[in-house]
Amino acid sequence: MTDAIAAHSAEQQARIDLAAALRTASRMGLGEGICNHFSVEVPGRTGHFLINPQGLHWSEVTPADLVLVDAQGRKIAGKYEVEPTAFFIHGAAHRSKPDAKCVLHTHMPYATSLTVVEGGRLESASQVALKFYGRTAYDEAYNGLALDAAEGERIVAGLQNADVLFLANHGVIVTGPSVDLAFDDLYYLERACMLQVLGAGTGKPLRVVPEEIARQTAAQMSDDTQARLHFVALKRLLDRDEPGWDRLD
Repeated sequence: MTDAIAAHSAEQQARIDLAAALRTASRMGLGEGICNHFSVEVPGRTGHFLINPQGLHWSEVTPADLVLVDAQGRKIAGKYEVEPTAFFIHGAAHRSKPDAKCVLHTHMPYATSLTVVEGGRLESASQVALKFYGRTAYDEAYNGLALDAAEGERIVAGLQNADVLFLANHGVIVTGPSVDLAFDDLYYLERACMLQVLGAGTGKPLRVVPEEIARQTAAQMSDDTQARLHFVALKRLLDRDEPGWDRLD
């Protein structure tokens, strides 16, 4: 296989994976209208990213619909435009954290609910929450829509030492080295936040896991085999339920 063919194949796979993440997120109720964005760096093309287009619902996005942009958010290829706030956040995240090959930004309800209460934090109160032990950060300032590069850079500063960033009054950002691993985190983050919100809603204190056990359990969860198998299974469900979702033209 020539380098050109290999690069083309890698971009096609990235398109398929990002479209799968968007469609599956929609099926799970993690999207919000036509807002929010997922992006991934094109393998072998540093500084070039695929991102979902403005105006399309996540449930209808195909790999062919994704827009190719550069690190400054300039469109390189694609039949659609990119929503203005999209790359001020995503571009800053990719630039400031080179290992963040995939950046997922949502306003998913349970995770976002922790950003609208004073002092909201993801607590080590469920086994699934321990997946994120030592991996979260919190932006405590809300300055309106991210409509300039400076605000984008300010928002993502908290990602320097974290994979998950809770944005005050806003939503969350999840980053990862690949689409499948980032999406697995996104899914389980919402599950962890859901359990915490439902538990807190009983009016009884949360049963927080001791720090040493939380640390040990997080280490036990560090293997990525389950995460990769999870995403493969999700794509099988799309194949079964949404034929044609993965078209590339």
